[in-house]
Amino acid sequence: MPEEFRDWLHQALKEGGWSGYTKIADDLNTKLQAAGYEVSIGKSAVHEYGQEYREFVKYQEQASQWAADWMNDNGLEEEAQRHNVLFQMVTTLAFKVMQSQMTKTGDEIKPQDLHFIGKMLKDIMHSSGIRQKLKDDERKRIEEDARKAAAAEMADNLDTASAEAGLSAKAAEALRNRVLGLKR
Repeated sequence: MPEEFRDWLHQALKEGGWSGYTKIADDLNTKLQAAGYEVSIGKSAVHEYGQEYREFVKYQEQASQWAADWMNDNGLEEEAQRHNVLFQMVTTLAFKVMQSQMTKTGDEIKPQDLHFIGKMLKDIMHSSGIRQKLKDDERKRIEEDARKAAAAEMADNLDTASAEAGLSAKAAEALRNRVLGLKR
């Protein structure tokens, strides 16, 4: 079917709420005939295609939402915007492979097909720098936690030493601020 009619069909299916297949088939056939095509598409064919397309749309939306949520949860909003198209393409491919695998029984399923999808996702993430950003963010978080712990330990040690030395509260605070770099 020419792309313009397929696009129209997709829109009609969505707008029709995935129902009204008889009317959609009639409208499609009218459009095809008006364009000079001598083909008639039955309601059952439109219904079957509509159900498959509905599943495709559902899985694509779920996968897109998962990818966006995951990226946003990991502080990768900018990366999510730049690489959305790549994830859409991989999602579509993954859907096609999963759909073909769902009709098969255990020994007919090829693990390589699923492996290749995983590899594509990994390659996209690696090439886009997402993986490196996650590592860098985790390293920075660990360093910041270590700095905070060291500063807290140093403050406790200064407080203990100041008390043991009999310094006044004002002198102890001045020493603490100077050593910890809080004030000059």
